Amino acid sequence: MISKKMQALVDNNSVVRVMFEEGRRMAAEYGAENVYDFSLGNPNVPAPEKVKETVERLLREEDPLALHGYMNNAGFEDVREKVAESLNRRFETSFHGRNIIMTVGAAGGLNVALKALINPGDEVVAFAPFFLEYKNYVANVDGSLVVVSPDTSTFQPDLADFEAKITPETRAVIINNPNNPTGVIYSEETIRKISSILEEKGKEYDTEIFLISDEPYRELVYTGAEVPYLTKYYNNTIVGYSFSKTLSLPGERIGYLVVPDEAADAERLIQALTIANRVLGFVNAPSLFQKVVAECLEEKADIAYYKRNRDLLHEALTKYGFEVVKPDGAFYMFIKSPTEDEKKFVEAARKHRILLVPGSSFLCPGYVRLAYCVSYETCRNSLREFEKLAGEMDLK
Repeated sequence: MISKKMQALVDNNSVVRVMFEEGRRMAAEYGAENVYDFSLGNPNVPAPEKVKETVERLLREEDPLALHGYMNNAGFEDVREKVAESLNRRFETSFHGRNIIMTVGAAGGLNVALKALINPGDEVVAFAPFFLEYKNYVANVDGSLVVVSPDTSTFQPDLADFEAKITPETRAVIINNPNNPTGVIYSEETIRKISSILEEKGKEYDTEIFLISDEPYRELVYTGAEVPYLTKYYNNTIVGYSFSKTLSLPGERIGYLVVPDEAADAERLIQALTIANRVLGFVNAPSLFQKVVAECLEEKADIAYYKRNRDLLHEALTKYGFEVVKPDGAFYMFIKSPTEDEKKFVEAARKHRILLVPGSSFLCPGYVRLAYCVSYETCRNSLREFEKLAGEMDLK
């Protein structure tokens, strides 16, 4: 008999993963070119050539025992120093290698951060819509997830609701910028207001509230807009980063956490994060790809590829009558459902072999998410089916 926690997860498996498996089944039935799978945020852009070159060079030149062996649970010291130096150049920060903990992707980093901070019953606040796994990560440490309702007029956080939901039990706030599933970038003004509210509430309740910034899409920005670096606005910040999207390496599971010296009890917190890396079973981030990303910190995947997809889909879907949130970052598009129950819209789209994810999976019903990190041909060929779908929905 499996555990009660896992029973619930098995019975309510991720909608995204279910849609992904449905896409594979439909591709086998209809042909992959006739299925328009926008369900999963799996990059379709190859990793930069330097990634391949670095892997080959390291395997050829480095001592294999050192390259594939254990290291400090926080990661190779030279890698952490290079990450800190890169951040300092880009964001005018003052990190050292000791401020960096290499992690098994952003997801591993979030679990490490929550393990280090959360006691059973502590509250973790998240802004809807948000990445659906947050609630599972919080449940992993027996925390309580508190959801801030979405402001669907802008998809910036509803700060009045946010302030009202912070209590003496609030221990952490998760922010995802640029946002999955909307592609919206939280502005500097929004970040300043969030920081101010946290400082005021921390003083009011005499507590330390941490801001955990989940940033796997930081480099995927199309408009020239700035994505604020949160340690510059709020001391008690932990930044989680992943190379999954910016270097198209989702399966390699490589990322890092940043803890500024200004954070409360920073030295002990860094120790806790390092030990959490071990006791959660990760032990350390993948050794080979720690070394690889350290040589590729200035590299990026082809962002123009995603922008081309975004522009094509946004223009066409808007023309067909769909109400679309135009994303400034990431590679997701949030579409208002023409039907009150967006799951009916998802089912109608599926009949056209278009796979979308219902917004209720992100705690924002009435919308659907489209992941446009697919081939341009998939986007272009899907348009005739979207147009038919719009006609069925009687859109103008």
